[in-house]
Amino acid sequence: MAREVGLDLVEVSPQADPPVCRIMDYGKWKYKQRKKEQKSHSAPHQQLKELRIRSVKIDQHDQVTTLNKAKKFLEDGHKVQFNLMFRGREMHHVDLGRQILDRFRTDLEPLSKVEREPRLEGKRMILILTPKRG
Repeated sequence: MAREVGLDLVEVSPQADPPVCRIMDYGKWKYKQRKKEQKSHSAPHQQLKELRIRSVKIDQHDQVTTLNKAKKFLEDGHKVQFNLMFRGREMHHVDLGRQILDRFRTDLEPLSKVEREPRLEGKRMILILTPKRG
């Protein structure tokens, strides 16, 4: 019967009484099993996406653009890192930088949770957000 259809006769359960056989395309079945195994071994890939804010004097439109990019990254399941750069005398206005990053955090709160609070490291302030599951 298997030859007539052009398929293979595969013994599924040799220990059973009587042994169980199945008519199928063995090569196709093997390929699907290998793909299933590869998929189970690979973890969901989550990247860290970095968004740089060049100055404390960021314009409103630029904030909206950065916010939209961050939303897209979070919806795709990636972490988002905001880097706010301070230049020269801007270092005296760290509180303005913290306000900008707090605004991003509150706007993205429905999609994300804070992995790392805004922290000053050298001349940059860093905030990391991770996507919420579900």
